[in-house]
Formats: sequence, structure tokens, C-alpha cells
Amino acid sequence: MALLTFKGGVHPPDHKELSSGIPIKEASSPSRVLIQLSQHIGAPCKCTVQIGQEVKKGDLIGEPTGFVSAPVHTSVSGKVVALMDIPNAMGRMVPAVIIDNNGKEEWTQLRDNPDYMKLSPEELKEKVKDAGIVGMGGATFPTHVKLSPPKEKPIDVVIINGAECEPYLTADHRLMVETPSDIIEGLKILMKVLGVSKGYVGIENNKPDAIEKMKEASSGEANIEVAELEVKYPQGAEKMLIKAIIDREVPAGGLPMDIGVVVQNVGTAVAVFEACRYGKPLIERVVTVTGLGVKNPGNLRARVGTPVRELIEACGGFNNSPAKVILGGPMMGFAQYTIDVPVAKGTSGVLVMSEEEHSTSDKYGPCIRCGSCIDVCPMGLMPSMLSILSEKGFYEETKEYNLLDCFECGTCTYVCPSKRPIVQFVRLSKSLIKR
Repeated sequence: MALLTFKGGVHPPDHKELSSGIPIKEASSPSRVLIQLSQHIGAPCKCTVQIGQEVKKGDLIGEPTGFVSAPVHTSVSGKVVALMDIPNAMGRMVPAVIIDNNGKEEWTQLRDNPDYMKLSPEELKEKVKDAGIVGMGGATFPTHVKLSPPKEKPIDVVIINGAECEPYLTADHRLMVETPSDIIEGLKILMKVLGVSKGYVGIENNKPDAIEKMKEASSGEANIEVAELEVKYPQGAEKMLIKAIIDREVPAGGLPMDIGVVVQNVGTAVAVFEACRYGKPLIERVVTVTGLGVKNPGNLRARVGTPVRELIEACGGFNNSPAKVILGGPMMGFAQYTIDVPVAKGTSGVLVMSEEEHSTSDKYGPCIRCGSCIDVCPMGLMPSMLSILSEKGFYEETKEYNLLDCFECGTCTYVCPSKRPIVQFVRLSKSLIKR
């Protein structure tokens, strides 16, 4: 039987064997955390603490300033020692709260609720909102916003994204193997909030142990199905995942809610469960630390605000001199100029690439019209034309080639024989058009 998939895409070497078999380990509590007040799509938070203030784990330190925003909580107990701007994963300066950890691990009061499934959909959604949950696959879209579709766009399907198609990353894989019941409970909460009777968990076929565990966990749920997917990048992109599993297409410029679907990441589902069951805010996440440039790759449960440097040290440190450190996967992640950048809610991985894994392309050639990028583009675009127009400075003209439909998966750049930085050209055009 053919596996579910979409048209286009690529399958780069995934190197998941470096960390896929290694259980999640608790990272040491950092002596100091740097917690960004803007670690989600939408309006940044307003700081609610002052320098010198004592805080407990889970205390609110940043309140939302708009509907598309999410509160931020401290991941340690201790004292606020600074309020300052720091670089995020994309190199942009964002406001942050710096807290020295007193090591006491004192929690703020949490509201445990064993009967959480008896709560109304609105009450469950409020718990998700108060916990500051965002999309943990990297997009960081506030979850409560996804759970608030307009009345004219009813939702009938919820999909949990367990594809994890980015090479190297295994955080979601390990969550599915180690906490499958929590994921299913999170899915059931999401389905109740949205009034949905059908749920799916989409998993690529290179994770047979995760598929088995998720099928076991959902065996008593007649309305939840585990969908096995072909191994292909970018299978985990929302639009591709929806097409592969239920054969619906998100219209150009549209959102999954336009076709009755909400997609949430595996980690997000766990966070939703923990928020509704235990009242726990989103203050930690599983991060894959991997690559041949780190001595002992693994999966760490890390506090939000932990400097990446400490996660690398927890995995044995560097192997010789690393060539590059990337936050996220190699296809859509961002290269870092410092490893003092902190873990955020959307940090799925720390990839330390060795010289042998890394290739440089100082010079790129002209487009040779081979069409390779067009063949693999999952959105059916013409990346070659987008790059040519952007290179020549015809930014407005790129809109005629549906520039804004590109979600920057980088597949085109990966296959280009001329080593053209196509996705970088796309980002340049987008940034200039939006000014």
C-alpha cells in the first residue's frame, strides 16, 4: 500500500540516527535564564516584573498586548537582575527578562484539574491561552488563536503533526515514543475545544517505533487515526500534511482553517495537555542537540531561556572546531553568530555541523533553466523566476509569480545545481515588498 504524501519535495540525508534512539534527558537547571518577551508570531509582550523582584517558576513575566500574542512565564525561581534587549534565533534584538536562578525550584501555585475533560471548550481554551502555548514546531503561532476560528469557517478535522521531516531533528520522535498518551490527551482537548469529531496524527514512516506507540495510545479512540506518511521533506509543512492525509488543498493566500482544518505540533499537544491537566505554563521544551560537531548528541528537556551554550556543554561540548551552529533543522533553521542565544518556545533543535557536514558556496552561478527547483517546489511555484527577478531588483514583479505563497522551505535551494541562494532571494523580496 502506497504511503500518503504530496507532490514535489526532496529527501536529503536525514542523519536522525545520531539521536533518535536516545531517550529524553532533563537538562540541568541554568544558573541564569534569558527569557525573551517576543518568542511568538504577533505582538510582543509587555514586561510585568522589575529589576530586583523575586519570582517563582511559572510566574507571569510578560503579558500579551494583543489577540495574536501569548504570555511569557519564568522557567526558574530567583531574582530579576536585568531587563535588556538580546538577539533571538534570527539575529533580531528583542526585549528580554534576565533572571538569576536561586536553585530553590519554587513553583507558583498551579491549578491541577484531574477532571479537565469536563471543562467547557471555552474554559479549556482559556487554560491554553493563559499557559502561553504557541506552535512548537518552529512557527510559534499562538495556539489559542488557532483555536478561535471565525464562525463562518467551521473546523471538522484536527491533525497532530508528528512528521518531523527536517533532517537531524528527533525531539518530536522521542516525545511520541515516550509520552504517546499525553499527545493523544492533548489532541482530545483540541478536538473538544473546536467541536471536532475526527483527529489524525501524521507520522513519517522512518519512525516505526513512534507509529507503534501512537497506535497503541489511540487504540481505544475510534475517532483518532494514525496516518503513516512517506519520508519526504517538507512533509511536515501544514499545507503538505493536510494534502497528504485528507487530500484537501489550502487556497493561495489562505490558511488551513479555510478548509476546515487545524494543525498542531506534537510538542504543542503535550503542552496543551499539561496546561489543562496540571495548570502548567509553557516554560520548557524538548530540544534535539545533534550533528557531528557535538560529542554526544541527544534530546534534552530544557528550560526556556537556557543559553544554547549550556545545552552543547551538556552534550559533551564541541567535537574539534564546529563549522556552523544552527537553531532548528538544516533546511529552515537559522545559523547563529553566538551560542549565548537562549532556548525559546520554538527552538526544536541545536545543530552543530562539522566541517565534513558543511559545504560552502561562496559563489553561485546564473540560473541555467534546468527546472529542478520547479519540479520539487511543493507549492507548485517557479522558484527560478522568483530568484531571477529578486536578483535583478524587480521585487514587485515577484508577486506575479505568487511570491507570498512560498513558505521558504528551501527545497529549491537544496536542489539548485548552480548553488543559487533561491530562498534567500525570496526572503529579500518579501521583506522589501512588505515595507
